[in-house]
Amino acid sequence: MNTGTNTTRDDRELVRRARGGDLASFEILVTRYEKRIFSLARRITGSDQDAEDVTQHAFIQALKSLPSFREASSFTTWLTSIAAHAALKVLRKRRGIETVSLDAAITPDDDGTVPHPEYIAEWKKTPAVLAQNRETGRILDAAILALDPIYRAVFLLRDVEELSIAETARALAISETNVKIRLLRARLQLRERLTRILGDPRRRVPPHAHGRPQTVEKPS
Repeated sequence: MNTGTNTTRDDRELVRRARGGDLASFEILVTRYEKRIFSLARRITGSDQDAEDVTQHAFIQALKSLPSFREASSFTTWLTSIAAHAALKVLRKRRGIETVSLDAAITPDDDGTVPHPEYIAEWKKTPAVLAQNRETGRILDAAILALDPIYRAVFLLRDVEELSIAETARALAISETNVKIRLLRARLQLRERLTRILGDPRRRVPPHAHGRPQTVEKPS
């Protein structure tokens, strides 16, 4: 989630001090955001150990790169981008495709089409109520982890970290069109998985009859 204006302004002051050699200021930034970065890394990699390594790498890389940080975006957005790259690199190594970019890893489904969900039902409780339940939180985390990494990363950056479409595209080095397509696919997949668990079977809606899949409009 995005931080408030005052926190963002405070972050920039801490960054400026850290650039001048004040490591105590950078330590404040580490303390402020290490849990958030660890959580993002764990949700992308699915591993506590990998998340710890990614978190450490992200802050070390951020410290080394402070002179090149131009404040075009907030420090948290910039740090999140570094962490996302590091987490995805872990996944690529795990799959033996270290040098593959996310754009090169386009699936046949990334042609702008989105299939209709196979299972649709009204939920027994509202999302707001469900989010307050600890067990539901675990179910949601498991559903996110079950997503393909190329969809998982987009969903986490856009819907959890609340980066813009443009920021998400820059963070993952993919086009804004692919961000929109993958985000929609991620949301549909999550909705269907969660509905199978949380939906009311008595109020199930048959899949929408269709001759053609939905198409995501490309940005002008």
